[in-house]
Amino acid sequence: MTVRKVCYITGTRADFGLMQSTLQRIQQSETLELSLIVTGMHLLPEYGLTVVQIEGAGLPVAARVAVEDGLPTGARMARNVGRMLIGFVEALEKIDPDIVLVLGDRGEMLAGALAAIHLDIPVVHIHGGERSGTVDEPVRHAISKLAHFHFVATDESKIRLVRMGEVADRISVVGAPGLDDLKDAALTGLEKLCAGAGFDPARPVALLVYHPVLQEAEISSDHAAHIVDAVLAKGFQIMALKPNSDAGSAGVRKVLEERALAGDIGLATHLPRPEFLSWLAACDVLVGNSSSGIIEAASFGTPVVNIGSRQNLRQRNANVIDCGVDRGGLDEALTLALAAVRFDRSNVYGDGRAGERIASLLAQIDLSQSSVAKTNVY
Repeated sequence: MTVRKVCYITGTRADFGLMQSTLQRIQQSETLELSLIVTGMHLLPEYGLTVVQIEGAGLPVAARVAVEDGLPTGARMARNVGRMLIGFVEALEKIDPDIVLVLGDRGEMLAGALAAIHLDIPVVHIHGGERSGTVDEPVRHAISKLAHFHFVATDESKIRLVRMGEVADRISVVGAPGLDDLKDAALTGLEKLCAGAGFDPARPVALLVYHPVLQEAEISSDHAAHIVDAVLAKGFQIMALKPNSDAGSAGVRKVLEERALAGDIGLATHLPRPEFLSWLAACDVLVGNSSSGIIEAASFGTPVVNIGSRQNLRQRNANVIDCGVDRGGLDEALTLALAAVRFDRSNVYGDGRAGERIASLLAQIDLSQSSVAKTNVY
C-alpha cells in the first residue's frame, strides 16, 4: 500500500483549532502520513506557547520555524514571511512530503505555498475563494493562485475560484473543517463558566474577540476601547480573548489588559478549543471581528455583532449583525443581538463532515506531473 506524506503548516491557535480534528483524522488514516511545521504565534510565550497544545494532542511536529519577536507591525509581518519562507524550504527538504496542506489567508500559509511550489511539491489550499475586506483577501487569493488543489467551504467559493482561472476539477466543496468538532464537543455550561470567571450567570455575557486590521493598525487601540465601553454600557459582562500577532495588536492588548486589571472584564491569552467553544455556545453574543463569528457561531445559534471591515464581503449566516465602530451602530447591533436570543442553527459553511472528505481526497487526488502543472484556464 502506498502511503502519502502530508505536511500541514500551522502558525496560530486559530488555524490549529479549526484543523485539529481533521489533522487527527489524517493521522489515523492508513494511507496518509502526517507531519506538522509549527511557526509564528505557536512558539511565542506571550501568545500562550500553543505548540504545547499541538504536542499534547499527540500530533507529530516535524519542524519548528522561529519568527522575529517584538512589537507587531506591518514591516515585521513582512520580514517574518521571508524568515518563514527560508525556514519552510529547509524543513520541507528534510520532510520531503507528497503534499503541503495550508489553510486560509495568513502570511505563514503564503510562505508555505511559495516554498512548496518551488520545491515541486503539490499544494492543497483549504478555505480558498472567500472574500474579506482587508489585506487578508489578496493574501488568500495569492495562495489560491499558487495552490494546485482547492478544498473550499461553499459552492460560492468554488464559483469564485473558477472565475479566477482555477481548474474546476481540482476544486472540491468540503465544508469548513472548523465545524467538525462542534457536534461532539464536551461543552461547559454557562453557570460553571461564570463561576470560573467571577461573573453573575443571571446577567448577559459577551465573548469579545477583536483583532487589529492592518490598514487601521494606528487606531486599533482606540477601536478596542470604544467597543469595550459600548458593550459594558449595554450591561454585558465581557470575557475577552487577546488578539493575534498582527500589526496593531499591541495597542489592543494594552487596552484589554488595563480593563482587566481594573476589574471591568475577564481576559484570556488563549482559550483551549473546548473552552473557547463552551464560551461561544453559552454566551449571549459574540462581539468583534473573528472568523468564528462568521463560521462557527451559527452552529450554536449564537448572535454575532461583527464590527468593521475585517470580515467584509464574506458569506453570512442569519446570526451575523454587521456594524461599524461608531457608538450608534454598536448600540443598535447589541440591542438586536440581545433581542434575538438565539438563531436557527443552519450553517452555510457545511455539515460538520469536512475532515472525512479532506482525508479521503488527500488519499485520492492525482499527483502526477501533468496534474500538478499549474496554469490558468481563462
